[in-house]
Amino acid sequence: MSQETLPIRRIDHIRFYVSNARQAAYFYCHAMGFEDVGYAGLETGVRHESSHIIQQGDIRLVFTSPLKPGHPMAQFIADHGDAVQDICFEVEDVERAFAETTGRGAQIAFEPKTLTDDTGELHIAGIKTYGDTIHTFLNRDNYKGFFAPGYEKRAESTDGVGLLRVDHVVGNVGWGEMNDWAEFYGRVLGFSQLKHFDDKDISTEYSALMSKVMQSEGGTVKFPINEPAEGKRKSQIEEYLDFYGCPGVQHIALETSDICRTVRSIRERHGLNFLRVPKSYYDQLPERVGNIEESLHDLAELGILVDRDEEGYLLQLFSKPVTDRPTLFFEIIQRKGSQSFGKGNFKALFEAIEREQMVRGNL
Repeated sequence: MSQETLPIRRIDHIRFYVSNARQAAYFYCHAMGFEDVGYAGLETGVRHESSHIIQQGDIRLVFTSPLKPGHPMAQFIADHGDAVQDICFEVEDVERAFAETTGRGAQIAFEPKTLTDDTGELHIAGIKTYGDTIHTFLNRDNYKGFFAPGYEKRAESTDGVGLLRVDHVVGNVGWGEMNDWAEFYGRVLGFSQLKHFDDKDISTEYSALMSKVMQSEGGTVKFPINEPAEGKRKSQIEEYLDFYGCPGVQHIALETSDICRTVRSIRERHGLNFLRVPKSYYDQLPERVGNIEESLHDLAELGILVDRDEEGYLLQLFSKPVTDRPTLFFEIIQRKGSQSFGKGNFKALFEAIEREQMVRGNL
């Protein structure tokens, strides 16, 4: 491990703290094709909280709920609603990762500790990042059990609707904080800047935002960081901050190799609602992006957006918020060479978001 870089293997899992883990897991399994693969709770000897692990491809989401008043995360749920609390990294050496990142200025979420059972030992430690979000460092090279001590395996994961892996996780931060948090990820975790979008790139008649995309060495982890920009009305970032209460995870992008199949399957489940752009978007699409393999009719029917850069093109679609608070949502993405984030779709997408904000009375 060098002074500049921090070897991160992958995002091991994303943990949500929610008011009812069983119901949250049920929703995502039925709405998005995940399988409820694991559980920890009273039946497994865990007395203070209940957790359900759902999985599809390499995507692993953990939903955890307090079982009694006084749980340390009860206030988190009261403040933010059901929300992402931890983006966990699998690393080569937890103790060294913790020592290096705290040595570079990261605040401690929790000290390194070893969890054990009769199948081996698992090492974890945690640092704080924006808002109430943390990063856990985890290594289970010497652990042969399922997930972690206290968890039991319930089922095998399936291919579900074809979701493969976490493509990126987007964080919203406050006014003037984007550069500070981009610098944090560079200095503390050895990330580098992949893209930068300013308010000229991401704006409509009414609102604007700015974004920097930070990525880990090797590009296995990508974190766009958004902040509000001046506009005539309230931006989606300001709406998020109003209802979340502080910086936090805005959306999770999940990659598929066949977005038409994936989106069609999700729509048939009637659980996840997607944003829609006007029909005129598809009238202009051939001239804007050129030849693509997918049927324009299918894309228009499903509401899928397309953008092209010098490396290829991508297809993407965004859900509406998945909770009553207008905070967390999901993106479905397929990459055909492009490693960007759909700059050409920003205006149409944000106008669609503004229409939803107007309905909610928040624009």
